[in-house]
Amino acid sequence: MKALVLLSGGLDSATCLALAVKKYGKENVIALSVSYGQKHTKEIEAAGKIADYYGVEKTDLDLSLIFKFSDCSLLASSNEEIPHDSYAKQLESTDGAPVSTYVPFRNGLFLSSAAAIAISRKCSVIYYGAHSDDAAGSAYPDCSDVFNNAMNTAIYEGSGRQLEIEAPFVGMTKADVVKMGIELDVPYELTWSCYEGAEKPCGQCGTCIDRAKAFELNNIADPAIKE
Repeated sequence: MKALVLLSGGLDSATCLALAVKKYGKENVIALSVSYGQKHTKEIEAAGKIADYYGVEKTDLDLSLIFKFSDCSLLASSNEEIPHDSYAKQLESTDGAPVSTYVPFRNGLFLSSAAAIAISRKCSVIYYGAHSDDAAGSAYPDCSDVFNNAMNTAIYEGSGRQLEIEAPFVGMTKADVVKMGIELDVPYELTWSCYEGAEKPCGQCGTCIDRAKAFELNNIADPAIKE
């Protein structure tokens, strides 16, 4: 069996890659890195470093044109500022709608595109790193268990029952993911999660806040944060 892993360069996807390599062997794993028009290339660069670390094949895909009509604050085409607040705080002002850093149906597009590539490369499973913290409160509805099950059914049936989705963290918190990653010796020092593209993580955006909390709950320092 072969696996295709959606590798963003962040903490969760790096842990996914580690799981896939452990289960299938690096020679049977392909990493897929997707550009979607984000404001910086830090995650893409991190994905390359992580793929090299594990010695897996990496392929790149550009979906930026699909998102050119969006005003998502993560996109280079947007004039919106990236919020410096927790997702919980952001949701207080959205009336239950997704937060401004939600890229419209991103995981749906990523998984559909990955399915086409996976079938062509004779992979039988796609791994991606959605977890329960991102789905909570509908901050990112395309990270939920309901979404994952629906996409898995669509891809399984639409591929002639050749291909499935594996979202190993969909019922886990980010702290749970970090705990697993520590056990797998994931090189978190190579990952990049921050929505900003500065030299160092901002420490104030939603994903930086969640990441810091996840390491704190595991009683270890984030190895990507240099003093």
